[in-house]
Formats: sequence, structure tokens, C-alpha cells
Amino acid sequence: MRLTPSFFTLDFFLLCLSSFLFFSSFNMIIPELPAYLTSLGGEDYKGLIIALFTLSAGLSRPFSGKLADKIGRIPVMMVGATVCFVVGLLYPILTFVSGFLFLRFAHGFSTGFTPTGASAYVADIVPFQKRGEAMGIQSLFGSLGMAAGPAVGGLIASIWSINTVFYCAAFTAIFSILILFRLKETLVKKEPLSFRLFKLKRHEIIEPRVLLPSIVLFLSVFSFGVVLTVIPDFSTYLGIENKGLFFAVFTISSLGIRLIAGKTSDRYGRVVVLRVAVICMMLAMVSVAFAETKTVLLLSGVLFGAAVGMYSPTTTAWVVDLSLDHYRGRAIATMYIFLESGIGVGALVSGWLFANNPENFRLVFLSSGGVAFLAFLILIFIKRDRMFSGHSLESVN
Repeated sequence: MRLTPSFFTLDFFLLCLSSFLFFSSFNMIIPELPAYLTSLGGEDYKGLIIALFTLSAGLSRPFSGKLADKIGRIPVMMVGATVCFVVGLLYPILTFVSGFLFLRFAHGFSTGFTPTGASAYVADIVPFQKRGEAMGIQSLFGSLGMAAGPAVGGLIASIWSINTVFYCAAFTAIFSILILFRLKETLVKKEPLSFRLFKLKRHEIIEPRVLLPSIVLFLSVFSFGVVLTVIPDFSTYLGIENKGLFFAVFTISSLGIRLIAGKTSDRYGRVVVLRVAVICMMLAMVSVAFAETKTVLLLSGVLFGAAVGMYSPTTTAWVVDLSLDHYRGRAIATMYIFLESGIGVGALVSGWLFANNPENFRLVFLSSGGVAFLAFLILIFIKRDRMFSGHSLESVN
């Protein structure tokens, strides 16, 4: 009986720790941003808080994917974390609406780079049979950061000020960079950084092999953009003082299920798990739409977290399954382009539908549930999702 090599190495867990700090950094400020933008006089631009962030992240993905395949995974991760640090220091300086919106756009380049390099790094060091499980563990640490960030940020803001939150977020990013210096690069054939690497050809932007899972992801994460944009105001409407509480609840809810979902998708296939994830997402959005108490909202957060915990590692593993080894960065970048697009469109549409009118809360959440239903319809017609791994695809081309 042939044993599968273990992926539980020091490098793997150092990468996970770096991911925890990175996600803590940029999520630390999110729950406070709608109120902060309102204090600057930009209450009509709340939908842009997430939309601009995801727009720049999406625009940077083709570059980060190409660079990850050419100069290495670690340099790409370092670029993203460095952006988090620099922008975090600039928020307290550019205290006007246009300056804030510019920083939100610039901040998005962080997630355009770091997660692309991190996912490619994990795919390099993990055997195919354990890919879903490994992605689940890595995303678990990212989720811990997403849970800790808003909760800590909300606490700091309530004791000190929003500027203190910005500074804490910046220096958290520094620690994530320091850890990366300990990792060994996994890209074997590296090229020196040159200007020509920033010239993209049309076929280098999107990897067609992974379009199907990417489209499903787009429809699934639409609700995520809605939550990021509207939940802070909805929490205030329901009398919840800590606007990061819902984020903490849904992120904690997603933790354990990531491990189960990853291992289940390794055994039974990615689509089976994703169908359950989308059903949970639909139920969560309907539940939030009719929530009238703090308890119901937080229970809805548990369902929402379960959905996120299932589709995040499962989709990443599915994309890696379908990709070629030497285009792995591009494939992961394509997935993230659709992810950021879904979140950004969700943020824009929800901001437009909400229009700072509490009477529109129900319409916003029910609409997002409808978009998730479209993802479910696509998944119903997919019969086989793991025909080839990256290696076998390579052999038939």
C-alpha cells in the first residue's frame, strides 16, 4: 500500500501563520469603515468601500498570477503584505473622502497578490490526494484572521480611536512579512524580475480551464459583498453595538467545517460539497432578511459561515485540480478575479439597493439569496468535477 506524503511541514504551518496575520490586518478595519466614511461626509459612497477594494484586487490578479509563475510565490506574497502596511499608515493622513476612496482602491492590491502566491505555494507542496484537506487548513488560518481582525478592530475602536485601528492593522501586516523570509521558494524555474513580465497577453489574463468553478464562485460570493457592505448598518439598526460581531460569528462558524469540507471533497468530489454550501448561503440570506433580533441575525451568521467554510477551500482545490502545473498561478489568479468581481458587484448592487434606507434591508438580502440560487442551478447540471488532476491534464496536452 502506497502512503501519501504528509504535508504537515514547518513551511506549511509558517505559511498558515502568515496568512492569519495578513487576513487579520486588512479585515481589522472593515466593520468601522462605513461609520468612518460617514464621518468624512461620504455616506453616499458606502458601496465603494468594498467595491473599490475588490476592483483593484481583481485588476491585479493577472499580474500576480503571471509573476507567481515567473519570479516565485514568496515575492508575490510579500508585495501584498507590504501594500497592507503602507496603506494602513496612510489612512490617518488622507482624511478626506476622495483620499479615503483612493486608499481603498490601493489597499485592494494587497489581496490581489498575497492570496494568489499563498494558494500556489500550498498547491506546490501538497499531494493531489490531500489537496482539499490542505486548502481547508490553510483557509482555516485565514478565517481565524478574518474573525480576530474585526473583533479586535471593533474593541480597539471602542477604547481608543479609528486611527489606532489603522496603525494596528499596518503593523500586523509587517509581522506576516517577517514570517515569509523563513519559507523556501517552491518555484523551480525562476526568472529575474523585468518590465516585460508586466506586459500581459490576452491569453495570460484568464485561464479557460477553470472558468466553470470560477463562475460558480462569482455567484456564490455575491452575498459576501452584500454582507460586507450592509451588515454594519443592519447591526446598528438592530441595536448591536459591536459592528464586527456578525463577522466574528460567521468566521468562527466557518472554521471547523473547512476541515470537514476539504476532506469530504477529496473523497466525494468538489461539486457535492459546493451544492450544500450554496444551499446554506441561500438559507442564510433569507434568514438575515427576516431577522428582527440580535439572536436571529447571529444564527444567520452561523449559516453564512458554514457556506463560506465549505465553498472557499473546495473551490480552490477544484481550480487546482483542473489547472496545469506551469500555469497554476494563472489559474488561481483567474479564480480570484471572479471572486473579487462577485464581491465587488455584490457590494455595489447592495449599496445601490440599500440607499441608506432601512426599509430596503429585506430587498437587499433576498436579492443576494436569489443570486446564490443561480449558482445552485449550475451545480445541479454538473455530473463530474474531478476527471483530471493538473498532472494528468499535462500528459494529454
